[in-house]
Amino acid sequence: MSSLPRRAKVQVQGVVLKDEFSSFSELSSASEEDDKEDSAWEPQKKVPRSRKQPPPKESKPKRMPRVKKNAPQISDGSEVVVVKEELNSSVAIADTALEDRKNKLDTVQTLKTAKTKQKCAAQPHTVRRTKKLKVDEETSKASNLEGESSSSETPSTSTVWGGTCKKEENDDDFTFGQSPLKKIKTETCPQGQPVKFPANANNIKEEVEMNWDMVQVLSERTNIEPWVCANIIRLFNDDNTIPFIIRYRKELINNLDADSLREVQQTLEELRAVAKKVHSTIQKIKKEGKMSECLLKAMLNCKTFEELEHVSAPYKTGSKGTKAQRARQLGLEGAARALLEKPGELSLLSYIRPDVKGLSTLQDIEIGVQHILADMIAKDKDTLDFIRNLCQKRHVCIQSSLAKVSSKKVNEKDVDKFLLYQHFSCNIRNIHHHQILAINRGENLKVLTVKVNISDGVKDEFCRWCIQNRWRPRSFARPELMKILYNSLNDSFKRLIYPLLCREFRAKLTSDAEKESVMMFGRNLRQLLLTSPVPGRTLMGVDPGYKHGCKLAIISPTSQILHTDVVYLHCGQGFREAAKIKTLLLNFNCSTVVIGNGTACRETEAYFADLIMKNYFAPLDVVYCIVSEAGASIYSVSPEANKEMPGLDPNLRSAVSIARRVQDPLAELVKIEPKHIGVGMYQHDVSQTLLKATLDSVVEECVSFVGVDINICSEVLLRHIAGLNANRAKNIIEWREKNGPFINREQLKKVKGLGPKSFQQCAGFIRINQDYIRTFCSQQTETSGQIQGVAVTSSADVEVTNEKQGKKKSKTAVNILLKPNPLDQTCIHPESYDIAMRFLSSIGGTLYEIGKPEMQQKINSFLEKEGMEKIAERLQTTVHTLQVIIDGLSQPESFDFRTDFDKPDFKRSIVCLEDLQIGTVLTGKVENATLFGIFVDIGVGKSGLIPIRNVTEAKLSKTKKRRSLGLGPGERVEVQVLNIDIPRSRITLDLIRVL
Repeated sequence: MSSLPRRAKVQVQGVVLKDEFSSFSELSSASEEDDKEDSAWEPQKKVPRSRKQPPPKESKPKRMPRVKKNAPQISDGSEVVVVKEELNSSVAIADTALEDRKNKLDTVQTLKTAKTKQKCAAQPHTVRRTKKLKVDEETSKASNLEGESSSSETPSTSTVWGGTCKKEENDDDFTFGQSPLKKIKTETCPQGQPVKFPANANNIKEEVEMNWDMVQVLSERTNIEPWVCANIIRLFNDDNTIPFIIRYRKELINNLDADSLREVQQTLEELRAVAKKVHSTIQKIKKEGKMSECLLKAMLNCKTFEELEHVSAPYKTGSKGTKAQRARQLGLEGAARALLEKPGELSLLSYIRPDVKGLSTLQDIEIGVQHILADMIAKDKDTLDFIRNLCQKRHVCIQSSLAKVSSKKVNEKDVDKFLLYQHFSCNIRNIHHHQILAINRGENLKVLTVKVNISDGVKDEFCRWCIQNRWRPRSFARPELMKILYNSLNDSFKRLIYPLLCREFRAKLTSDAEKESVMMFGRNLRQLLLTSPVPGRTLMGVDPGYKHGCKLAIISPTSQILHTDVVYLHCGQGFREAAKIKTLLLNFNCSTVVIGNGTACRETEAYFADLIMKNYFAPLDVVYCIVSEAGASIYSVSPEANKEMPGLDPNLRSAVSIARRVQDPLAELVKIEPKHIGVGMYQHDVSQTLLKATLDSVVEECVSFVGVDINICSEVLLRHIAGLNANRAKNIIEWREKNGPFINREQLKKVKGLGPKSFQQCAGFIRINQDYIRTFCSQQTETSGQIQGVAVTSSADVEVTNEKQGKKKSKTAVNILLKPNPLDQTCIHPESYDIAMRFLSSIGGTLYEIGKPEMQQKINSFLEKEGMEKIAERLQTTVHTLQVIIDGLSQPESFDFRTDFDKPDFKRSIVCLEDLQIGTVLTGKVENATLFGIFVDIGVGKSGLIPIRNVTEAKLSKTKKRRSLGLGPGERVEVQVLNIDIPRSRITLDLIRVL
């Protein structure tokens, strides 16, 4: 039976509070020094160390009565929660049984013996493994909301591991689903092995109990079904990555895209941060002895930082003494309360003390009472709620104007940039995100002065409401006392409430604008990373320059550096250097020139366009393209570039990077920190933590979905695969250099630091080229004889030893079969190999037909005959998993879905800004997308802007529609010139259609 509702009811009691919040003492990063002096909290510091100790060591007998006392308040582990999902595939979420500590040891020993026998008898092809999942209050409550009955079912076959994981012993303490005080053993799962979660598993939900349901609140904020939110929480708690969830757990998240999933993840982190802050604040208030049942209930109901601020504001102590605090120290708080409760009995003259500063005159006493009342009004929750609701209904605007001192201390160019905002005013409900970011930047540069303007009508209505309702004296008050009350209201609004509202409005607007800016940056980055590569060409990269010359680099179709040089095209030597360039192009049979868009780009482009128009490079048909060189100079001096191109001048490294950006944009751009790529909007003004987390997630998503050939990819690219990091990527490269190429995916388990969880996350995104491996295996056979081993079976079995696994897992314990598996070149996950082989048997296909036309024909005819859902039911899997298998079997070898995206725009001629005319129709390529418009390169050296109002759904291609109406970098569009401002070099365009 779940006792969560009971816990919510009883946790306001004094005895429960001590245990309820004692485990949060380590969460408060900003606690005062007196935390160390409070002996009531000291025993809890031993909790992290006790989690890994063997059960027989009962080192804390004093805590046992408290554990038993609280036991009814913790959810009963015998309950099994079934989270609703699509396609009749339920996810089994089993909690662990909660037993008395006296019987725990005997029970565990019995279960371990039974588990060992069961494992020996089980067949790896038929036993379906059920992963032991972390149980939290969110998933429990989600199932209650859905009205599901408690039952134990096996998970979707998309989670089946056909013998690809190493055996794990069950002799460790698995503590998950409970607070640190309740250290229990997990019950042996009869359907598979329990999974031991890493030490950094997120246990905030067990430690931080709130009066609201995490799943329900998450669902309301993200507008996603509760059962989907429950599954997402469980998946993230199980350390699954976004790429893995998107591709291999679609049925659990109801086909959400990566952006939506990332939004849910960020919202979940925010809610957990609020819960953490709530309990940190509770600790502080308890230590001050000010906690009450009503206050505790109100704080546990808080869902946002703003709500917590409202509730806890009266109990905060400022670092400096406020006017109200100084007045209270003089003993005037009684007079202030008497003015509201018993004004007829109040005599301010009785408080006069001629020898005390602040009490010497009647005026001093009146001012002191006024300060106390103003503080009480400003920290009252009902009063603040009223003024906020009033501002929601009334006109509140944000205004910006030119700062008075800007002309003396600020560059004139900066002042001109903010011309639109020097006399700007807009309602806070209608202002755009990019306008907020622009105003904030102008304020930071001291060019603009910004203020929030609340009309006088709001203040008048607020004062009237306070006098007549909330702060009305309980009996008749003399005119001089009412005057003090009026002055207190005016002082409170002007000095305390108005600045508070301004800060809140600005903070909310800035937060929303930053989030939208980061999302826009992520969308642009994804579009740029997925630009279609141009393989099979020899390219010449050109890093333009004036005085120091143009740096040249010629790279082979396999990205090898063939030649580097420097030519001086803009110093009167252009004609002589042309012969040198022609010789290089002819010698290396290079017909494609890639020019960086930095300094001297325009002149360099004109130089090559002129030679091409004169047919100077005949017999070669040379074309050129312009590519962004953002971040190339930063990368050229980085340690990674020095390691990759040792001994090469950093200026020449930039030319190599520019050429490789066309040949394989993804492999080259991942070497550069995402914020330096330059496809964002105000990226230097937003939260760098949020920006880095989002962009790193987007890079991981793109690299994983494209996939990498593990035998040829670089370490930099490999570290962005889901489930891998810098250390694991380094270990993979070292293993490859020491032992030769990987023959199959199973060999990844031999790599140091790559455990079952990391293997699960990364295996589906790693490719092994079969032609390369066949050649390698044939050479090995000739030199060292036939490799002994069992042939690859339907489930890609591996031999597993029964050797115990300690903390340091021995990679030699797993005997991996050195035989290629054609499924390793597909997007099919090893956990689904068994299903894939059964599907191949059903259609009469073989592994060697993967990616060939006959395989596609067999699949199509079988689907027409049986239907997708019937096949999935017969194979005991989901439609989503079956679709991944079909895609993997039908896609040709070396398939790259980036070919569906736009390629670089190659040109032979050039157009000048002066040649443009209003009404001219041109084609161009999107360079950057912002919240106010789309920048398009139309080949005149200056990007044109399509205002966002001209980008409508009707003009977008049916296949290009996204969650937003924005276009992404790299897309080709047809535009019409609306306006040309030559002095300011501004071109306004209208979108005609997306090509």
